[in-house]
Amino acid sequence: MIAKGNNVKAEVFLPDDYRPAEDEPFMNEMQTEYFRRKLLNWKAELMGDSKSTIEGLQHTSRNIPDIADRASEETDRALELRTRDRQRKLVSKIDAALRRIDEGEYGYCEETGDPISLKRLDARPIATMSLEAQERHERREKVHRDD
Repeated sequence: MIAKGNNVKAEVFLPDDYRPAEDEPFMNEMQTEYFRRKLLNWKAELMGDSKSTIEGLQHTSRNIPDIADRASEETDRALELRTRDRQRKLVSKIDAALRRIDEGEYGYCEETGDPISLKRLDARPIATMSLEAQERHERREKVHRDD
């Protein structure tokens, strides 16, 4: 059983080989559970990477006598920190997607309210817009950026 607020929801059985299909009701319990698990697994992977980065940075020797080696290590460290910052932002987006699942809003375009295609959600489970709405958004951004 999964406790959610004051509600208790029965855990959804999801076969290991389950993939959401277009011929089933959109965002039914199995699809919702599929995407919840996908997001949780992705988040756990990112958090594990982050933990290993922190441990690696703590164990890295800071006293490197060769200036070229030190510069190389600092460049690697900066790149690693930028990557982790991107992943931190990604974790925030995953958390927002999990909230949308809990609120029953997951899978619907925030601009049009239309369902986001299952293929798009499977490829980018944090998507908040349909492909068409995303393309319109990016075209508007490009026009404003070019001004």
